[in-house]
Amino acid sequence: MTLKTTLTDTIKTAMKAKNMEQVKVLRNVQAVIKQVEIDGQTELDDKNILAILQKQIKQRQESLSIYTTNGRDDLAQKEQFEIDVISAFLPEQLSDDKLNAIINETIDELGASGMKDMGRVMNAVKDKTAGRADAGVISVLVKKALTA
Repeated sequence: MTLKTTLTDTIKTAMKAKNMEQVKVLRNVQAVIKQVEIDGQTELDDKNILAILQKQIKQRQESLSIYTTNGRDDLAQKEQFEIDVISAFLPEQLSDDKLNAIINETIDELGASGMKDMGRVMNAVKDKTAGRADAGVISVLVKKALTA
């Protein structure tokens, strides 16, 4: 079952349960996906949808940080709820140990020897970990591995 189908089924289930807050969040995500498909005139696969979901979570995390800093707990709770709803569609995140193992394996495969190879390593690791690791975390760990 594709992520789009799972998203639609979850919306239907939430509607039947009269969980309108969850329906609202999921419909917003679905609208973003449809807009990207319309703009690109293409059907998105699960990998692209995962990227959209991660972007949606990142936007909400930034808002959450701002609301928390400014003492807006009501808005912060709303953002956290939305993050939790969207996160349910992401695969389990990799631990740092597993991520380091993938990075080291990729460095060996590519024969990377320094920071000049960072772009190649980053792209390969992102492909291998699609949706299971944050790009910022990957970047930090790749830099550390290439400079060691």
